[in-house]
Amino acid sequence: MQRTSRANRFAFSATGGALAILFLFPLLWSGYASLRTSSGFGLENYDRLFTSDNGIRPHNVVNSLTVSALTVGGTLLVATLGGYAFGRFKFWGKEALFLVTLAILMVPYATILIALYVLLGWLGLQDSLIGLSLVLIMFQLPFSLFMMRNSFEAVPAELDESAQVDGCNSFSTLTRILLPAVRPGLITVGLFAFLTSWNEFFAPLILLNSTDKFTTTLAVVNMRTASHGSIDYAALEAGVVVMAVPCLILFAFMQRSYVRGFTSGALKG
Repeated sequence: MQRTSRANRFAFSATGGALAILFLFPLLWSGYASLRTSSGFGLENYDRLFTSDNGIRPHNVVNSLTVSALTVGGTLLVATLGGYAFGRFKFWGKEALFLVTLAILMVPYATILIALYVLLGWLGLQDSLIGLSLVLIMFQLPFSLFMMRNSFEAVPAELDESAQVDGCNSFSTLTRILLPAVRPGLITVGLFAFLTSWNEFFAPLILLNSTDKFTTTLAVVNMRTASHGSIDYAALEAGVVVMAVPCLILFAFMQRSYVRGFTSGALKG
């Protein structure tokens, strides 16, 4: 029995290690390629990335951070209020409305971006970072509402009753009692919203026209040499590393809450 247990642990560890290497290999290769130069290793590729005419500029980083901040903030606000309503209140058509919201996941967003572009034009938000953020928030809502509904349902209803006995209304119960209890779910939703908005390419490509509003993803894709129209792959790899660093840092600091949030959602889902 002990040998079987050890064999199982070894098998799980070996499988996990192999999967980790498989997923880390592209990032490690990008890091290696970004440092490799014709004369050895150095930071020349990063220098070209930030100094080239088509490379990353400070305003590209600011645009990406702005879109990410708006997307994360808007997603957390709507998903928290919506998840609280779906998880704690009873109203007519609740389940049907929730299923309709989840049905957005079945629609490839690329198929409706042109329609959204026209809609943003009617709203005066065409070619704007706010309009782009609203589109990203919309496509984050199905997953985010699902996570937050499950997070709120995982919290015992007795907490609400105790808060109401102490004189709290619904909003006070949410802000003072429930939000600390669903913190892992909030971190999971916020992290997913940031990763999606920070790395998004197709939506900015369609919805943004002005070069001064381009995000880092568009700047990295536009990174080309001035000779013969060839692509500077080494500088592109440097751009991949630059874009991956914030994601890795956030995940490193929030991985425990991220896993807890996913676990609570899985248990209730």
